[in-house]
Amino acid sequence: MGKKNVTFDDIAKYTNFSKTTISRYFNNPDSLTLENQQIISDALEALNYKENKVARILANGKTEFVGVIIPNLYMHYYAQMLSEILATYERFGYKFLVFEGNRDKAVEQQYIQELLAYKIEGLIVLSHTISSQELASYNIPTVTIEREDQYTCSVNTDNYMGAVQAASLLFKNDCDILFHLNQQVSETTPGYQRIKGFLDICREHSLPHRLILTSFGRTYEENEKRLGEIFQEMEENYKGKKKGVFVSNDTHANIFLNLLIRKYGRLPEEYRIVGFDDSPIAGSAIVPISTVGQQIGTIAHQAMELLVTQMNERKKRKPTPLTEPIHQIVAPVLIRRSTTD
Repeated sequence: MGKKNVTFDDIAKYTNFSKTTISRYFNNPDSLTLENQQIISDALEALNYKENKVARILANGKTEFVGVIIPNLYMHYYAQMLSEILATYERFGYKFLVFEGNRDKAVEQQYIQELLAYKIEGLIVLSHTISSQELASYNIPTVTIEREDQYTCSVNTDNYMGAVQAASLLFKNDCDILFHLNQQVSETTPGYQRIKGFLDICREHSLPHRLILTSFGRTYEENEKRLGEIFQEMEENYKGKKKGVFVSNDTHANIFLNLLIRKYGRLPEEYRIVGFDDSPIAGSAIVPISTVGQQIGTIAHQAMELLVTQMNERKKRKPTPLTEPIHQIVAPVLIRRSTTD
């Protein structure tokens, strides 16, 4: 039997079940007793059955595909997050169709329509372009990560606690002035809590500080140029002061560190740096960077687990929709390396 394609008719003859029963095993196994499920499962193994995925999709409309929209891949956090999401295939068995966002709402709406045309069963969104209200209107199980999430289920880091940890570490390093480098972010975005946590610690300890909120651009080269301008300003205006720099992500923290290394050949005593993410670039930098770890693998796994729960509910005869979105928070972990004492 292993030398030809095994059909439902072959399985039916082997088990003495009808072809309807065999079809129910594949499309609605809960409608069969556990005993009959086991009989059919044993038969599939004995017959060396190889499932025809295309035929199954045509039969029940379930593709086992999940769509992912991610802002970019030059930021190490997003690249690592995507890698961890893809790795969940081993646990959950879902495949992924991935689009890289470009901050153009119309284009990302087109991405979603393309994904829906491929009959995805769920959606994971890290891009900030489309509102959670619009994402919810597509009526497909959706989980967002580190973005505005009023109307969607989400998994986020406790950004406030992470910022408190970062600013406190710089305070303990006896810095004369603390800086936080970030983008202009909405208060509805989880990342805004990094700003709030930083400011609260500075005010609590009456620390001199500067909040630098700016556009870093859309490419690595533009990011490097803007950070170079900020570095030059620090050099000119805060000479002789020990500067504690809390950067909103490890990619920018590494760029900032490279600027220091290029000028001084080392990390000078006047600077202390803390990043955010614990993406691989932080630990492998020429001077390993202290950072606030987001537990990226945990976030990816919890996001997929939350999405699978929603998708499985949809497959029930009488699904029970969520009455309100589920928001899960993952604790950050402060990781001390060579850019702080």
